[in-house]
Amino acid sequence: MTSSLYSHVQGDEQAPLRSSPVPHTATLFQGAFWESRLQSLREQTLPAIYRHMQQDGHFTAFREDWYAGMRPIPYVFWESDISKWIEAASYSLATHPDAQLEALVDEAISFLLTLQQPDGYLNLWFTQVEPEKRWTNLRDYHELYCAGHLIEAAVAHFQATGKRKLIDAVCHYADYIDATFGVEEGKRRGYCGHEEIELALIKLYHVTHEQRYLRLSQYFVEARGKRPPHYFDVEAEQRGEKLADFWASTYEYNQSHMPIREQHEMVGHAVRAMYLFSAVAELARELNDESLYETCQDIWEHLNSRRLYITGGAGSSEGNEGFTSDYDLPNSSAYAETCAAIGLVMWSQRLLQLDADHRYADVMEQALYNGVLSGASHDGTSFFYVNPLESYGTHHRQLWFKCACCPPNI
Repeated sequence: MTSSLYSHVQGDEQAPLRSSPVPHTATLFQGAFWESRLQSLREQTLPAIYRHMQQDGHFTAFREDWYAGMRPIPYVFWESDISKWIEAASYSLATHPDAQLEALVDEAISFLLTLQQPDGYLNLWFTQVEPEKRWTNLRDYHELYCAGHLIEAAVAHFQATGKRKLIDAVCHYADYIDATFGVEEGKRRGYCGHEEIELALIKLYHVTHEQRYLRLSQYFVEARGKRPPHYFDVEAEQRGEKLADFWASTYEYNQSHMPIREQHEMVGHAVRAMYLFSAVAELARELNDESLYETCQDIWEHLNSRRLYITGGAGSSEGNEGFTSDYDLPNSSAYAETCAAIGLVMWSQRLLQLDADHRYADVMEQALYNGVLSGASHDGTSFFYVNPLESYGTHHRQLWFKCACCPPNI
C-alpha cells in the first residue's frame, strides 16, 4: 500500500492537487483489523502459496529435460505466479525480516534465473517448451506479461534487500526487450496482448533512472491499437491463421481496438484494462501529458458510472472475464475477478496522485474492502478467483487454482 502527501498549486484553485507517493516502509499499520490481516499474510498466505506452487509443479515442470507429454504440464504463464510471490514476499521482508522466508525467495530467484539466455531473454516456456515460437504470438501468449511481473518482483526485491542478483538479470532482459521492440528500423512494432509490462517498466525506471525504460513503456502504450496494419493481424497472418479465428472476435478484449488516446469507454478483459490504465496514469504523471490524463479520466468515469459493481467489482461476464454493456451488472453471475479489484485499487491510487478527487479514494476503499479482501479467507489460506454478489451456497473459496493468478496478487 502507498500513502500520499498533497500539495496545493499556488494561485490556481482549479489546478489538480498533485501528490507524491510515500513508500509502504514509511507507514505503520496499527489496530486489530489490518494488523491481523498482514500477520496472516506473512505467516500463512506466503508459505501456503509457495507450497501450492511446489505441489503443482511450478518449480519442476520446466526442467531442462522436459519433453512434450511429461507431467506436470506447465502453463505458459506459470512463472508469473512465482514472480508475484517473490514481489509479495519482498514487500513483507522490507518491514518484517524473516531469514526462512528470505531463503525461499532466494531459492525461487535462483530457479527463475537458471534459464536466462546470453542475450538476456528470460522466459521459461519459450526457452524449455517452445523456443522456436519466441515473440510469435504476443496477442495470446504472455511473454511480455510474464516479463512485467518479473520486473516488478525484481524492483520489490532490490528495494527490500539491496541484493542485485535479480535486478541485474532483469535489467539485462529489459535491455533486450528494448532492443527488440520499438519504431526504429529493424525492431518489432508489437505489444503484449495482456498488459502489465507497461507499468513494470515505469517501476524499473524509478529505481534505475534509465530513461530508456520509461520510453519503452510509452512506446508499448502508444503503439497499442494503431492501424494500418494492426500488429495482431500481422502476427496472425505470419502464423498462417485466419483473422476471423480470434476467439474473442474483437480487439476490445485486450484494449487494442483503437489507439489509447481515442478510447473513452471501459471495454474488454477487466484485469488487462486495469493494468493498462494504471500505466497510462503513471505515464501521464511522468510525462506531464494532459491527453493521457484526460483519457484516464474519461474511461474511469465511464467505469464508475455505468460498469462497476457496488462492491468495486469490475467485470460482469465470465465469457471475456470482463465488461459487456452499460449497466449489465447481474448479481449471481458476476465475475468481478479478485485481480481486477486489485488493479482498480492500483489505478485509482495513481489517479488520486494526479488529482486529489475524493471519488478516486472512495473507489479505492470500495474495491479494497469488498473486492480485494474478499479474495482471501481470514486465515489467508483459501481464495476467491471470482466474487459474485449472490450465491445459493455453492460458491466457496478454494485452496488453489490451476490458473492461480489471484492468490499471489493478493
